[in-house]
Amino acid sequence: MTVEKPVLRARLRAARDQFASETSQAITAPDSYVARLRPGLVVASYCPMGSEADPSQLAAAALEAGCTLALPHVVNRATPIRFLAWSIGDTLADGPYGLRQPQSDCAEVAPDIILTPLVGFDPRLNRLGQGAGHYDRAFARYPDAWRLGVAWSVQEAPAIPADIWDVPLEAIITEKGMLCHTER
Repeated sequence: MTVEKPVLRARLRAARDQFASETSQAITAPDSYVARLRPGLVVASYCPMGSEADPSQLAAAALEAGCTLALPHVVNRATPIRFLAWSIGDTLADGPYGLRQPQSDCAEVAPDIILTPLVGFDPRLNRLGQGAGHYDRAFARYPDAWRLGVAWSVQEAPAIPADIWDVPLEAIITEKGMLCHTER
């Protein structure tokens, strides 16, 4: 029996919330991630909300390797996200849904690596997001970008129901390490 996405989202958010409230672990940059980083690459990160896994150590590794950082900029549910250049210390604006994002006049950039927040994932690297489709549309817009999910290990489900527009990830980093199916 397939679990509906809203039910699965609620269950995985609850597991994520509980885990994040009890752990002192952090998401660290595994060697296989660092090996992909090169000067000049654009790495799109994100500001975690609530109990989302924090990608700050992955962003720091990207900076150390000479990459440019970007953050998503959201206008509303219907408008596709843009990735805007961002440097640590730049002022962030309040966005919809409680997001912290770059000012709207920052330069738009095309990401080479997209660090993606998750509600859930499965062993086939299907992802469950918030449900607005922002990242699926970004993956379609930037098909050559490496799609890397960032999550806690408790967010793994045996199977995530996938619709035809859902784009799987190429790797996922949790506090336990990196799961990668595709070498590109």
